[in-house]
This record gives sequence, C-alpha cells and structure tokens, in this order.
Amino acid sequence: MTRLKVTLTKSPIGTSTLQRENIRGLGLRKVGKSRVLENTPAVRGMVKKVLHLVKVEEVQSSGEGQG
Repeated sequence: MTRLKVTLTKSPIGTSTLQRENIRGLGLRKVGKSRVLENTPAVRGMVKKVLHLVKVEEVQSSGEGQG
C-alpha cells in the first residue's frame, strides 16, 4: 500500500479554525515538518481541505515493521 508524505509549507495563521484543526489532525505543527501517513479516504479528505498549505508526495511503503 502506498503512503502519503505530507509537509506543511505555509503557516496556518489566518486560516479558518477547521483548517487549523485539519493541520493538527494530520500531525503537523511547524512549517517544514513532515509526516508519512496511510493513504486512506479520511486522510485524503483532510489533505484536500488544506492543499494550499501543504505539499503531498506519494511514497512506497517498505512493508512490515511500520505502523
């Protein structure tokens, strides 16, 4: 299964509360920090709401031992 590497590229200051909550829900706190997340419909929906604040890359999961 593929994973998504989500990097916060812009500050959420000045955005709506729902967008800030989505950023926090994705596990992003500081500009420039990244998280590798499972490629699920819920995560894709959250990313779509804040696409203007993040950079998304698709990465191949290495299989076992992660999760």
